[in-house]
Amino acid sequence: MVKAAYSLQVPSTRSTSVIFASPHSGRDYGADFLASSVLDAQRVRSSEDAFVDQLFAAAPDLGAPLLAANAPRAYVDLNRGVDELDPALIRGVTRTGHNPRISSGLGVVPRVVSNGQAIYRGKMAYQTAQQRLADVWHPYHAMLQSLLDESRAQFGAAVLIDCHSMPHEAVQGLARGGKKAPQIVLGDRYGASADSALMAGVEAAFVAAGLRVARNAPFAGAYITQHYGRPSRGQHVIQIEIDRALYMDEASIIPHAGFDAFRAQITQVVADIAALGRPIAQPLAAE
Repeated sequence: MVKAAYSLQVPSTRSTSVIFASPHSGRDYGADFLASSVLDAQRVRSSEDAFVDQLFAAAPDLGAPLLAANAPRAYVDLNRGVDELDPALIRGVTRTGHNPRISSGLGVVPRVVSNGQAIYRGKMAYQTAQQRLADVWHPYHAMLQSLLDESRAQFGAAVLIDCHSMPHEAVQGLARGGKKAPQIVLGDRYGASADSALMAGVEAAFVAAGLRVARNAPFAGAYITQHYGRPSRGQHVIQIEIDRALYMDEASIIPHAGFDAFRAQITQVVADIAALGRPIAQPLAAE
C-alpha cells in the first residue's frame, strides 16, 4: 500500500484558475505490490507516465496548484471510473456490457501494463481491489474536485490541465505525406470538455514553444476529461499527451540528456497556460 495517495504542491498565492494534475506519474510501487506481480520492477513501470510531474514542477511558482499521484498506474488507474472493474482480474465482479478498456485489461485496477503484459498470476479478491480504491482513487478524486471547486469559487471558472505522456510509437502513424508526427496531443473530447478559445490558447502555448501539436487523435481524453469537463458550468478540462522520446529513454525509463532543456520549454508553456486563467485575461466564467 502506498504511503499517501497523492502529493499536492500549492502556490503561496493562487493567481490563476488553472490546475495542473499528473495522475499517471506515481512511482511508489511498494514491496507488497511488487511481490504480488509476475513482472520485475522495470517492466511493471512500462505504463507509467514517468517524470511528467517533474516536467510541470514549476506550476506552483507560477500561481497554479500541482496535484500528482503517488501510487502507480499499474496499481490503480486514476483515469478510469471507480466502477470500471475487470471480471478477468477481480473475483466476484460480473461483466456488464462491453467496455473496451476493461476488455483490454486496463480497468481501474489494471490487469496488464503496456504491450499487454500481465501483472499478476491469477485473480485478486474483490476486497483487495476495493481497498486500493479506498486508499488511492477516492482521496485523489476528492482532492481534485476540491481544487476545481476552489478555482470556481475564486475565479468564476476552473481549468484542469490533465498531464500525461505517450509512447513515441503511439503517434508515428500520423506522419505521412511529408508531414511529421505530432509531439503533443491535446484532448478535449472533440470540444465537449473545454471552451474552444481555451483549447486554442493551450495549443498556441505549445506551438510557441516550437512543438508540433495535434488535437484529439489518437487521444481525445478518458475518464477525467469526460467526468470533470463541464464547460457550461465554467469547468474545463484538457488532456495533454507528451511524446516520451522528447525527454526520456523509454527502454530504460530514465531522463535523457535533453531532459532539462525540455523541462525549460514546458515551464514556459505552463506560464503561458497559467496566464490564460488569470482574471484579467479570463473569458471563461460560467455562462
